[in-house]
Amino acid sequence: MRALERARAYGVEVVIEDLGDWGSSELRSEYDPHRREIRVNLRVARELAGGELAAFLELAVGHELYHHREAIGEIATLRERSAREAAADAFARELTTA
Repeated sequence: MRALERARAYGVEVVIEDLGDWGSSELRSEYDPHRREIRVNLRVARELAGGELAAFLELAVGHELYHHREAIGEIATLRERSAREAAADAFARELTTA
């Protein structure tokens, strides 16, 4: 998995844990810049198997790696949150096809 390998190279730990109830929203993952950690939501992961789980992990970790790159100054932080999230999604998709 390219995203997991890249996370390891950046020194970012990836953990899978319950990220709580978000009501009608689904929190898939989050990045903590202070701990250099990506947390992937166990509630989502446990509903998936095989290839679906692998694809979910790759996209979730790739998305959060974009935010890590922002945090370390490797890339500029876009002004609007929606633009940052779209760019993070695009980066994650790039990792899966590279």
